[in-house]
Amino acid sequence: MIRCFCLLLLSVTSLSFAEPGVFIQVLGIAQDAGYPQTGCYQEHCLRAWENKEFRRLASSIAVIDTASRTKYLFDATPDMREQLYQLHRTAPDADFSLNGVFLTHAHIGHYTGLMHFGREAVGAKDVPVYAMPLMTAFLSENGPWNQLVSLENIKLVPIADGLPVELAAGLTVTPIQVPHRQEYTETVGYRIDGPNKSALFIPDIDKWQDWSTDIRELIREVDYALLDATFFADGELPGRDMSVIKHPFVSESMALFDELSEEERNRVIFIHMNHTNPLLIDGSPAQAEVENRGFRVAKEGLRLPL
Repeated sequence: MIRCFCLLLLSVTSLSFAEPGVFIQVLGIAQDAGYPQTGCYQEHCLRAWENKEFRRLASSIAVIDTASRTKYLFDATPDMREQLYQLHRTAPDADFSLNGVFLTHAHIGHYTGLMHFGREAVGAKDVPVYAMPLMTAFLSENGPWNQLVSLENIKLVPIADGLPVELAAGLTVTPIQVPHRQEYTETVGYRIDGPNKSALFIPDIDKWQDWSTDIRELIREVDYALLDATFFADGELPGRDMSVIKHPFVSESMALFDELSEEERNRVIFIHMNHTNPLLIDGSPAQAEVENRGFRVAKEGLRLPL
C-alpha cells in the first residue's frame, strides 16, 4: 500500500477532486500499441500524428473509492505515465492511495508500464500487483520484471480464477479467465462489483464461441460491459488473413448481442481498438452504426458510477 510515491510538482488545488462514491474512470481505449501506432504513416494514423487531440492511449481503467480514499489501476500499459497523471488529477496522490494494479495478461499493452515503478523512474515501494499464477511466475522469474520484485518496488499478490478479492466494504474484484494467446501467461478479465452497480472488463479475448461461458449472460448480470473491440470487421488489415486473428470483430459482437434488450445492449461499451479500427475516429460511420444499434464506444475520461 502506498500513498504519494513521487514528488507532486502541481498544487493540489489545481486538480479536480474525485466525485463521491465508487466509480470507474476510463484511462485509455486503444489496442496495446496506442493510437497512432509506431511506424504507421497511413492516412488514418497521420491525422493523429499531426493533431495530438486525436491521439489515444492504450486501454486501461481505474477504480476510485472516495470513502476509503483508495484507487486501483487495471492493466499497466506503456502509457501508464500519462494515465497515472490523469488518475492523479481525479484522485490526487496526496489524498488517495494507489492500493493495487490488476493485470490481465503478459501482452505488451497490459503489463509493461510496471517499468515506471522501478528505480530508474519513481522507485515505488511495495505497490500491490494482483496477478494470476502464470503471470506471477512470469514476473518473478524474468528480467527486468523480477528486479521490481527483488527491490520491492512491487509486491505480487496472487489471485485465482473466480475467487473474489475484497478491496473495501462493498467493493470486490473477481478475475475471470478467458481464452486468448498464451505465449507467456493466462489471460483474465475482471468483474468489478461496487456498492450499487457492477462492471465487466474484458479488453482481450478470442472469439466468443471459443469460450465456454456465454458472454450474453454475463452482460445481463452487470451494469457495464467494457469488451474487446480490437478490430471492427473482417478485411480491416489489407493483405492479412484475418481468420487467423482470434479477436471477436465488433461486427460479430453486435450480431451476437442483437438479441439483447435495448437496455442490455446499452451496457456494452467497446474498448481496446486497434489503430485501424474506425471506432477511434469520432463521428465516423462505424461509430454511428454502433450507437444506432444501441451500443456504446469507450471514451477516455468516461466515468461509470459503481
